[in-house]
Amino acid sequence: MAMELTILSLFVLLAFGSSSAKVEEENSEFWRSQAQKSLQSVLDRKLNTNVAKNILFFLGDGMGITTYTAARILKGQLQNQTGEETVMTMDTFPSVGLAKTYSVDFQIPDSAATATAYLCGVKTNLNVIGVNAAARNGICKTQKGNEVTSILKWAKDAGKSVGIVTTTRVQHATPATSYAHSASRKWYSDADLPESAKRDGCTDIASQLIKNVDIDVIIGGGRKYMTPRGTKDPEYPRDYSSRGKRKDGRNLINEWTKMKTGKVARYVWNKTDFNAVDPETTDYLMALFEPGDLRFEMDRDPNMDPSIVETTEKAIRILQKNPKGFFLLVEGGRIDQAHHDGRAYMALHEAVAFDNAIAKGLELTSEHETLTVVMADHSHPLSFNGFPFRGQSILGKSPLWATDMLPYTTLMYGNGPGRKEIDGTRPDIRKVDTKTKDYVQLSAVPMQSTTHSGEDVAVLARGPMAHIFQGVQEQNYIAHAMAYASCVGANLGHCQGLTGPPVVRATFTDQENGVEAARSSAALLCSLLSVLLVLTVLM
Repeated sequence: MAMELTILSLFVLLAFGSSSAKVEEENSEFWRSQAQKSLQSVLDRKLNTNVAKNILFFLGDGMGITTYTAARILKGQLQNQTGEETVMTMDTFPSVGLAKTYSVDFQIPDSAATATAYLCGVKTNLNVIGVNAAARNGICKTQKGNEVTSILKWAKDAGKSVGIVTTTRVQHATPATSYAHSASRKWYSDADLPESAKRDGCTDIASQLIKNVDIDVIIGGGRKYMTPRGTKDPEYPRDYSSRGKRKDGRNLINEWTKMKTGKVARYVWNKTDFNAVDPETTDYLMALFEPGDLRFEMDRDPNMDPSIVETTEKAIRILQKNPKGFFLLVEGGRIDQAHHDGRAYMALHEAVAFDNAIAKGLELTSEHETLTVVMADHSHPLSFNGFPFRGQSILGKSPLWATDMLPYTTLMYGNGPGRKEIDGTRPDIRKVDTKTKDYVQLSAVPMQSTTHSGEDVAVLARGPMAHIFQGVQEQNYIAHAMAYASCVGANLGHCQGLTGPPVVRATFTDQENGVEAARSSAALLCSLLSVLLVLTVLM
């Protein structure tokens, strides 16, 4: 009976869905022409083998392939399009690869282990940052001697300006890995450090923020980890949970300011002061807009907190004054946190905002000299299922009901807080609006927080040496590829040639331009001789 109902439902869907196509899409020539244009653009593509003066690295935390696809559809639907055919900024990147995300100790990783891989070039264990796999989670003694540095430090050591922009607290796993070494990603302030760790000489992440690397731009949240315990927050003075956390009495914001003597260093915590910062006259900027993580994009007060587009722009304008270039990490960190809550609406809107920030980054830089890389650190168990009609809301329900004769949403989770079964019956959502920001998607397995998932993630690149990001690679490869492209870190083989206009390379080897040019000339001469020979025979 269930099979018969399913077949009948599919028949009805096909009958109604067949008329939803746009007129031009019913014409075979439309698809052939589109494909030929795409083919020609690929054939006309020239490899950019310049040295990357700048690196823009965009990290979508938890932005797996399903999230990427669903966000594309949402972005189009927010523009009153059907959505599926929408071209995201990310979609325009010519080089695409996959990264394997497992950590040394777990099949499915967290943001700490993955960040250590793609920023420091070394795979490690769950929950540790900036240390190799010889370190053990929460055990300070194992951290000593196993520290690894990140590409942010490599770039700074090479004379470039560096910055971090995040929608989470600046002490969170992803941004923290760019500057800190910690046996626990949770040691945000000294109040989070166990007494044993203090005795063994470990320090908290916030204190390392102002000590380990001279970071030019720091933008995100995390005020409460920087100030003494009980310090009232300037924005939420009556909220005790927002007050300073530090037991050591240090005010790291004040210390940071004093360290910048002789430079123009600005600390801001609200949008008014942020807007007043002049990039042309500012050497250093620390902008902390919340006590902890920033608000979700759909909850953000535009009068108090800038968007990720605005923070990305400010960071680039400050950093790009350095004639030696810059490295900027931009993290869309709350994509992941929305997924943990089972709130696909929030996750997708965060991803759309993230894509808008990428567009701003491309607008402000030159592809000739700037390598832009976009990737996720890991995925989430988000499924895109059912048979929704073309153009149907990505946050809506599948028209094909389940065998229990109840509807389900197009987007669901493998596990999470959305599992709400009563007496063996799942919720009836026929009258529930699933398109609101607070709706929690149904999940198969009950969990307080959705876990991560372990499939490969996409890596997208454009600019100098973008082609070396193709293929399926270990996640730690990314740091080394970015470093090679920009001539920072240990492998300086790419620095032998001078930066010039993009040229066509016959191979992906690291040989000098002179050798390649000679081979190209020889190949061209051989081709001409072959043509002359053929013409002689035919005559």
